[in-house]
Amino acid sequence: MPTSLLSIEAHEEVWPLRQPFRISRGSRTEAQVVALTVNDGKHTGCGEGVPLARYNQSVASVLAQIKSTQSDENLNRQRLQDLLPAGAGRNALDCALWDLEAKISGKGSWELANIPIGHEVETSFTISLDTPEKMAAAASAAFTQALGMPGILKLKLGGDHSDLARVETVHEAVSATRLLIDANESWSPEHYQKIVPALKQLGVELIEQPFPAKADEVLDVLDHPIPVCADESCHTTGDLSSLGNRYEVINVKLDKTGGLTEALRLCERARDSGFKLLIGCMVCTSLGIAPARLLASFANWIDLDGPLLLARDRDCPLPYANGRIGIPPRDLWG
Repeated sequence: MPTSLLSIEAHEEVWPLRQPFRISRGSRTEAQVVALTVNDGKHTGCGEGVPLARYNQSVASVLAQIKSTQSDENLNRQRLQDLLPAGAGRNALDCALWDLEAKISGKGSWELANIPIGHEVETSFTISLDTPEKMAAAASAAFTQALGMPGILKLKLGGDHSDLARVETVHEAVSATRLLIDANESWSPEHYQKIVPALKQLGVELIEQPFPAKADEVLDVLDHPIPVCADESCHTTGDLSSLGNRYEVINVKLDKTGGLTEALRLCERARDSGFKLLIGCMVCTSLGIAPARLLASFANWIDLDGPLLLARDRDCPLPYANGRIGIPPRDLWG
């Protein structure tokens, strides 16, 4: 792959959501992403990143990071790991460089990464935080709308007295569906101890980030009848060493790792260290999901439903059907 790029262009895009999306930290009605292209004069690679305030990122800060690399005449994926910190900016640029390399070589990105890619993989579908009744209605609607028929639902919880009722009501509405839950750092140790035995009885398979990342040491002394997954507590391979007694699962997101390059490394190191893997995403378009789709062969759970939350997607979207994701089309990425 050439190490010199003629142009790097990045800009903000705003994508309206199908309906408001709420988690414990707040709600949104649109997805703000940074879309990026790299061009070597003959071929163009594309990438997308989602700035997140939780990680002290904004569209302006991400665009500034990307701009700082434009004068580097020797830019490549390996050099990029040292030039930019892990986050949305490095993710967009790293994935665009993967896409460019795939287009130059004529190979699929999974061939370049030397990993298998299945024809279809099953993804969970996220139910936004709301009242128990509204979450149950949303879960039921997921089976009747154009979202397909998801076999796995991920429920957003809020750390309040209604959490157990939320899960119970959804379970009653769609009893055949597998359930994951995501607390987004909203729980207290007391809430955890009170609710987890009942969640186990309801068949919940996974609890994602129950406590704030800076206060998750309590997991060292709590029982784990349900596997606990690190999201905000794990961004890159450098975070793994402190997580062994606290988590059984790592949520790998490209906007945390800073792209596919580090994500591949994190998946390998995490599995070697005995962790299971959830491949996750921010609320984004198919362009943001396509590189993460490559990680499915490493995963125990896949949560790549971002485009399903949008009112519309890109012109050449990922194929979603009946809770499954197909292979990214070449016109989209990779």
